Amino acid sequence: MSGLASVDQWGPFAPGLAETERVARLRGLRAILRLCCGDRGRAAEAELRAAEGDAGRAGDALAALMRLEPLDRRRVLASYAALAR
Repeated sequence: MSGLASVDQWGPFAPGLAETERVARLRGLRAILRLCCGDRGRAAEAELRAAEGDAGRAGDALAALMRLEPLDRRRVLASYAALAR
């Protein structure tokens, strides 16, 4: 996960998380994605699921999130930020 820029080290992508916490954050983000985007978020959802089992896939998962349509991305990120406060 160290290949992520510091601005991208948030939530499940933050360095130094315990494995269980990292997976829990990924699952929470995946649930938010599903609720906000439905089928439009399928590709990002699959990447988040893959990153649950392989921390090395975090960059791919983040890239898939960033490829969401702008309004979808904003809704997902805002919802995650509101819950993570």
